[in-house]
Amino acid sequence: MIIQLKMSGDEPLYVQLRNQIVIGIGTGQLSLGQPLPTVRQMAQDTGINVMTVNKAYNILKNEGYIEIDRRHGAKVNPAVDLNGEFKAKMEEELKLLITESTLKGVSKEHFLEMCNALYEELNIQTYSEVMV
Repeated sequence: MIIQLKMSGDEPLYVQLRNQIVIGIGTGQLSLGQPLPTVRQMAQDTGINVMTVNKAYNILKNEGYIEIDRRHGAKVNPAVDLNGEFKAKMEEELKLLITESTLKGVSKEHFLEMCNALYEELNIQTYSEVMV
């Protein structure tokens, strides 16, 4: 998987790295149990600070996307949200996105078409497919 970060963008690098890894997991570019580069190796490969990579990895660990073991490093772990925090977060983010889209003139139909097209383009795997 190739990590592409925008060094001059508004989004912090640790957020970009976190998002790239989540997309990699969701699209199957990173598979269950697959090891990730060490923090130092990822920093070297992406040209960013070790602390930035460490922050991204810790967020991914806290969200359940990766496991970190001192002996074996970081590896992909499917995130299971048993407490509904993700659902609440998703609803809030979608509420804002839908409202902004509507204010910019995007119809409900066009919004849903865009969502469906992106879902197909990304070829997102369902949780049960990831577990196989």
